[in-house]
Amino acid sequence: MLAYPNIDPVALALGPLKIHWYGLMYLVGIGGAWLLASRRLARFDPTWTKEKLSDLVFWASMGVIVGGRLGYVLFYDLPAYIANPMLILEVWRGGMSFHGGFIGVMLAVLWFGRRNGKSFFELMDFIAPLVPIGLGAGRIGNFINAELWGKATDVPWAMIFPTDPAQLPRHPSQLYQFALEGVALFAVLWLYSRKPRPTMAISGMFALFYGIFRFIVEFVRVPDAQLGYLAWGWLTMGQVLCVPMIVAGVALIVWAYRREPAAPKGVVQ
Repeated sequence: MLAYPNIDPVALALGPLKIHWYGLMYLVGIGGAWLLASRRLARFDPTWTKEKLSDLVFWASMGVIVGGRLGYVLFYDLPAYIANPMLILEVWRGGMSFHGGFIGVMLAVLWFGRRNGKSFFELMDFIAPLVPIGLGAGRIGNFINAELWGKATDVPWAMIFPTDPAQLPRHPSQLYQFALEGVALFAVLWLYSRKPRPTMAISGMFALFYGIFRFIVEFVRVPDAQLGYLAWGWLTMGQVLCVPMIVAGVALIVWAYRREPAAPKGVVQ
C-alpha cells in the first residue's frame, strides 16, 4: 500500500484569502491550452492574431467553468443545491462535471464561431487536442482534495484517503483518470492531429476516447454518495453520460471520412 501524500488543499493563504490547488489546476489547464494553441495557430488560420486566440480560450474557459458547475448541479446533486443555492458558488470544494463543462464549451464555441466566421467543427477540431491538459490538471486537483476516490482494493498501490470515513485502502482513481483522460488522451489526439484530417474527425476521436476512458475508470471509482449506482449494481451516472459521447464519436468519425476523405485544401487541423 502507498501512503497518501496528504497535501493541504490550500496552496496559499493570505489572511482571509485562500488560494486552493484545485483552482490553480484550472489555471494550469487554461494556460497550457493557450500555449499549445499559440504554437498551432498559424497552421489553423494564419490570419488569426493571438488576441483572437485569447478570446477563444477565454470564452471556452467560461464554458468549462459555468457549464461544469451547472452540469454537476443538474446531473449529480440537484436537491442539495435547491435547498441551499449558495453552495453553487463554493467551487473550491470541487463539484464540477466534465459533461456539463463539455456542453458549456460547445455552446461557447458555437457562439464564438458565428461571430468570427468559423464553423463549429473547425473550432472544435482545433481545441480538442488541448482539452486533455485541463482534464489531467483537474484530476490532480481531485487527488489533492482527496475526493472521487475509488473502491476498496488490495492492489499494492492502494491508498487510504483522509476524507474516507471507512479508512480503507482504495484505488487512487483520480490518478487513473489523470493517466487516461490527461496523458493518454493527449497523446492520442496530439499525434492524430499532426496530419490533415477530415473536418469533425478530431472531434470524433476526442468524444470516442474520452468516453471509453471514463467509462472504464468508473468501474473502480466510487459513485457520488447521493446517487450511488443507477442500475445492475455497477452502472454510474458517469457511464450513462459517456455512452452518448462514444456513439457520437464513432458517428462523427465515420461521417467525416465518408463526406471528406481528405482534409480540404488550406485547412490543416
